[in-house]
Amino acid sequence: MLVKEGDAMNLVELGRFSRNEAHIIVGRLEAEGIPAVTFDGGASIADGSWLLIPVRVMIDDEDLAAAQAILAAQ
Repeated sequence: MLVKEGDAMNLVELGRFSRNEAHIIVGRLEAEGIPAVTFDGGASIADGSWLLIPVRVMIDDEDLAAAQAILAAQ
């Protein structure tokens, strides 16, 4: 669950990745306790252009530095 009841989040973009990379990154962040979500993952699936559209990984702005450190350590 990305948001707990009563909590407010200010989502920021961590980066843009291929569809598969984005889902792997979300899993890695969530394994470290950082909630994350993908945006644009379902864009244009019908016409096959989804491979060309980067997927945004979004996180709470308070988790940005920690998430960047996790990605840098990969």
